[in-house]
Amino acid sequence: MAGESALTLILAILAVACLPAAFALVFCYDEILDRVACGWAEWRERRRERRTIARLDRALAADPVTGDLDLTELDRADRRPLELLAADLRRLGRHRLAAGGRSVVWHSSVIEAYDDRLRAACRALGIPEHLAELTGVDREIERVRVEGLLAGAGLGLPATRADRRPRDRRA
Repeated sequence: MAGESALTLILAILAVACLPAAFALVFCYDEILDRVACGWAEWRERRRERRTIARLDRALAADPVTGDLDLTELDRADRRPLELLAADLRRLGRHRLAAGGRSVVWHSSVIEAYDDRLRAACRALGIPEHLAELTGVDREIERVRVEGLLAGAGLGLPATRADRRPRDRRA
């Protein structure tokens, strides 16, 4: 009989001690579920990021052209994002090829801006270039070489064919 009353006393104390937790569970059930769901989503996102980084690491290790890139250069605050450089290069490349009817000054300004973006992309990816030192046909050849190296490093530039005309967006 003494054992049963001791067990009943222990269970009563345990019930009283757990009562605040039970009230919190009942009244905060939706918040607890939200936190658990957010924790699960964050865990999945971190796992996805780790898999993506591992996949990129394998791709960089397998590619001899990009294997020696200094990725710390890509995190500088004064550097334009590579995506914006690529968009500028595509836009300026279309303007450069569709120079018909434009002034010589406009065309030379477009080519200078295009070469400036090529130099910035080369600096960002660690590719050597000599566009600033060359003129004339030598500069054209260097431009083609640099475009090829950038395409090899994964910066997709449109094909630069003379017969390709940009679409008229006004129509």
